[in-house]
Amino acid sequence: MGVRLAQHQQAALAIAHWFEQRPEVSRVLHPALPNHPGYAIWKRDFTGACGLFSIVLKPVPQPAVNAFLNALTLFGMGASWGGYESLAIPFDCATIRSATRWVPGGPAIRFHIGLEDVSYLIADLERGFAALAATS
Repeated sequence: MGVRLAQHQQAALAIAHWFEQRPEVSRVLHPALPNHPGYAIWKRDFTGACGLFSIVLKPVPQPAVNAFLNALTLFGMGASWGGYESLAIPFDCATIRSATRWVPGGPAIRFHIGLEDVSYLIADLERGFAALAATS
């Protein structure tokens, strides 16, 4: 289990850093990134991270988000229950959050990064961004 969790963490951080460089992405929500609002707490209280994080895209129409997700071939659609596969799912936190108001500023997508090779996952995400650009 330790080897598997280390792989999830390493791959997720690599992809989170890659997302930070993408012009289509306005925010990467991963607590292990120094620009995350909860980073200081994460750094104080945790020794590692997992493969679960979210991104907020710059504003695009919903059909462009759908095209992005539909173009992914290595990412399944769904929430993670601790599996080994990579998953992506759009979400609207405003509809499920009640303690505080959350305004993302664009469509949000949650990712679970699995055990696939990072270069293959990035190639898949690039395919998704190409579909997003062609639709928006």
